[in-house]
Amino acid sequence: MTPLLQVDNLRIELTTRDGVAPVIDDLSLQLNAGETLSFVGESGCGKSMTALALMGLLPEGVGRVASGKILFDGEDLTQASDARLREIRGNEISMIFQEPMTSLNPVYTIGEQIAEVLRRHQNLSKKAAWNKAIELLDAVRIPNPSARVSDYPHQMSGGQRQLVMIAIALACEPKILIADEPTTALDVTVQAQIFDLLRDLGREFGTAIILITHDMGAVADMAERMIVMYAGRKAEAGPVEQVIEHPRHPYTKGLISCVPHLIATLTEERPELTEVAGIVPSLRDFGRDQCLFASRCDRADQQCKSSRPPEIEFDDGQSSACWHAEQL
Repeated sequence: MTPLLQVDNLRIELTTRDGVAPVIDDLSLQLNAGETLSFVGESGCGKSMTALALMGLLPEGVGRVASGKILFDGEDLTQASDARLREIRGNEISMIFQEPMTSLNPVYTIGEQIAEVLRRHQNLSKKAAWNKAIELLDAVRIPNPSARVSDYPHQMSGGQRQLVMIAIALACEPKILIADEPTTALDVTVQAQIFDLLRDLGREFGTAIILITHDMGAVADMAERMIVMYAGRKAEAGPVEQVIEHPRHPYTKGLISCVPHLIATLTEERPELTEVAGIVPSLRDFGRDQCLFASRCDRADQQCKSSRPPEIEFDDGQSSACWHAEQL
């Protein structure tokens, strides 16, 4: 089966005061129609930058695709014109951004902002787009949608604003939906509702979902496959259940050990939580010919500090960029 999205050896560079740095370094992945793939990792590891590259929204004059391909339905988006990218964005590939309060325009009603997408990409009349906006608010389970469609963003709760962002993203029934930390700053009950909604809508519309998160619990609940990112590189990838049960990279193992419900059962003594020592390296250190996790890893040896580990693939569909992956 031909993948809906295929990224080959993608390298994204940012121009900084210290020079040019590879914020994404040799990333490859595939996404099939109707599949949910999750990007996991700490802040600053390149998850959101990858999403912006897929949308053609890299910071102008600062970020650029230095090499590699982004193939969407066989079309290389790195070679697409700005006009073509505008046709795809919000129509075939949509994104739910992290901060709904800053992503929504405070001076336009919710209905106007949803209708704008429909009129731009589907050429609907004002009335048809407005009626469709009400239907979308109902689909994302906002109560009394015919009244709330005239509300402004400040009149809605954080959870409701996020539901509006989902309605906007799904307005044109895209083939790919990118959800960038869709439950940030929301309470756990609202988080659960949003994940249930994304699952249901993904099945209803046949939409492939890319979930960006640092929450391993959300990954276990939502995704079929996962990619663990670290310092702009793919550290590990594979089926979610396989990676969680048998992580083959020390960073993945550390992330999992930070989540109580993933490592404890009712019949076992609850183990002590551990933390991943240290912090993500500075952007100026990205791209170095070594394992960038070595300074935080208790397994690191001279080989880890002097050469970059290759991506090792295993028979179970899992892969890991670690010199000691076979021993983990």
